[in-house]
Amino acid sequence: MSEINKLKILNDPVYGFISITNPLVYDLIQHTYFQRLRRISQMGMSYLVYPGAHHTRFHHALGCMHIMQKTIQVLKFKGVAITEDEENALCIAILLHDIGHGPFSHAMEHSIVENVNHEAISLFFMNKLNAEFDGKLSLAIQIFKGEYHRKFMLQLISSQLDMDRMDYLKRDSFYSGVAEGNINSERLLQMMNVKDDVLVIEEKGIYSVEKFLVARRLMYWQAYLHKTSVAAELVLTKILKRAKELTQRGITLPCSAALQFFMQQKINFEDFNNDVLQTFSRLDDFDIISAIKDWQYHDDFVLSELSRMIIDRDLPKIRLSSEKPKKVVTKELKAKLATLYPITEKEASYFVLKGEIKNQAYNKTGEPIHIVRKDGTVEEVAAASDQLNLNALSKPVTKYYLCFPKVLLEKAGI
Repeated sequence: MSEINKLKILNDPVYGFISITNPLVYDLIQHTYFQRLRRISQMGMSYLVYPGAHHTRFHHALGCMHIMQKTIQVLKFKGVAITEDEENALCIAILLHDIGHGPFSHAMEHSIVENVNHEAISLFFMNKLNAEFDGKLSLAIQIFKGEYHRKFMLQLISSQLDMDRMDYLKRDSFYSGVAEGNINSERLLQMMNVKDDVLVIEEKGIYSVEKFLVARRLMYWQAYLHKTSVAAELVLTKILKRAKELTQRGITLPCSAALQFFMQQKINFEDFNNDVLQTFSRLDDFDIISAIKDWQYHDDFVLSELSRMIIDRDLPKIRLSSEKPKKVVTKELKAKLATLYPITEKEASYFVLKGEIKNQAYNKTGEPIHIVRKDGTVEEVAAASDQLNLNALSKPVTKYYLCFPKVLLEKAGI
């Protein structure tokens, strides 16, 4: 009886062929925890703005692994010593770096499980998989946690020029059609090197880094922080908040058993045991959409109207400003909405929303991007660049939003 061939080639629309060259990597991809990523949207609710943005975390994870493989080849060609075990660990760490994402990725980051981010949940999954695979993920976990002695390896996984960012910018640009986000990832990884255990970009690659940072800024404004995407994600979080509130009152809402569990329980970091992890692993976008399709017909007006907004894409109006909305304005909007909808002013808080969004393409106070000169000296990219706009890109830009139902425009003349 022949064994399964675990050395595979996948066809990716962004990079072409992606190779799975390690049986362990194949087994991890085949695992139910990883296959769940096929049902987790990469860009949250952005498909309501960009119809092509239906790609998943599964796509992204494989893309990250592919460019990690390419980067390792480049570094080894330049004389950087990387053992076979380290190479496998780097590929596994980047493959699993987003395995902890919940439904709709960042859109519901703290809605399903409160005060536990997806990085922490990814680590829970990695530890569970490590136990299942007899400790074969130990080195990958060590690198992922930043505990490995070779610092540059963590930078490949988590930094301001890591494999994660390089894939999601190129991939999200491709699927959304936002051309401004497209980057030359091939050029960037070819310019990578290691000096004094720090990941650096060779001097001749500085323009590619500049383009990368500008692309990141534009992708945030045009895609990730597009005001309609922001409005949709706000509505999504409010739907779950209302559903949890009704559930706590003893009202049973139709939904999957896994979603029901997280609506009934308030799960914190300390509560995240193997049973909770197993239940979380059964959650994906389909649980949420299926529930919302039912909830749009519920007797509770708040839940039904919010759910209808998502299903029918009848999203609220959202206005951006450089100044915070005044409390008196939001109070007035809630009072007017309470006369138009069969709700109280307190319940109007589910529909009238305010907050802020921030965009910072490059953070000079964090782990900087290093440029190595031909003479061997190393400089931070903003200092090395002759483009003055890199300093501007390092300053966070904050915009404030006010979000409210369109009925206020139609009937109250807001």
